[in-house]
Amino acid sequence: QVQLVEFGGGLVQAGGSLRLSCAASGRTFSNYGMGWFRQAPGKEREFVAGITWSGSITSYADSVKGRFTISRDNAKNTVYLQMNSLIPEDTAVYYCAASQQRLRVGVRPYDYNYWGQGTQVTVSS
Repeated sequence: QVQLVEFGGGLVQAGGSLRLSCAASGRTFSNYGMGWFRQAPGKEREFVAGITWSGSITSYADSVKGRFTISRDNAKNTVYLQMNSLIPEDTAVYYCAASQQRLRVGVRPYDYNYWGQGTQVTVSS
């Protein structure tokens, strides 16, 4: 089992920045690829960004490329999502997820085995 807890959500004005953190516990963090997903009201959960176990490979949804950056610190068992130039369309609950596929970035929810409880991000116009 892997337990994941997200931190850092909140309310921000358009154009602003937030950094989300996800702390993992329970199993060896470096055994897992990590991802961020988001879900807005009435919409399906969508992939935002992912990173392999070593951090050597990252992948982003087209909607966030150039604005968001995913990173990880295996010594701290933590993955981050730096979000810049936020727009109202980024408003959603953001979820951290862990995948046993450590060598490639999964982009679908079923690629991931463990999920956090989510943190709300609201971007006002």
